[in-house]
Amino acid sequence: MKLLRIDSSVATQGSVTRDLTDRIIAMLASSEITTRDLALTPLPQITEDWVTARATPEADRTEAQRAELTLSDALVEEIMQADTLVIGLPVYNFSVPASLKAWIDLVARVGVTFRYTQDGPEGLLKGKRAIIAMASGGTAAGSDIDFASGYLRHVLGFVGITDVTLVAADALARDADGTLARAHAAIAALPARQEAA
Repeated sequence: MKLLRIDSSVATQGSVTRDLTDRIIAMLASSEITTRDLALTPLPQITEDWVTARATPEADRTEAQRAELTLSDALVEEIMQADTLVIGLPVYNFSVPASLKAWIDLVARVGVTFRYTQDGPEGLLKGKRAIIAMASGGTAAGSDIDFASGYLRHVLGFVGITDVTLVAADALARDADGTLARAHAAIAALPARQEAA
């Protein structure tokens, strides 16, 4: 099983989401792990040139346009090569970190990771599994003020990844010990292997 680990916490020490992703990776026991640390190696924001390059048919792209999409192509390839994505999701101001939003913008590619059909959009990254490790100070997972986990689940589904598990250490400011214990128990209960589609 090939894993893609995505960290987005700005804290490199003492991060709850990094600890949870460590535990999830250990539970899945894979020797093939690709790590994309969005805090240590920030991604650029998309630009007008990037959008123009993306919208240009591949056969018609200039060398500059192909270069503009090089990083995006590499990020998409990381997902395509993975069986399971493990995504650290710290909740910042009720939503996803800017670094994770930048990753989403670079991998949501029409004709590459999703397409439009007569029946609506269709995700092209099917047969994969995602595990989201969420941590928040005061935002309860799934509550009316949680604009992070539902958004990320929707984006993953939009590109075809519908097998999504949320491990939440939420509302840490109110009950850190209790929420961490529940999150660790949820990790221990994860199936080690993805079932065949």
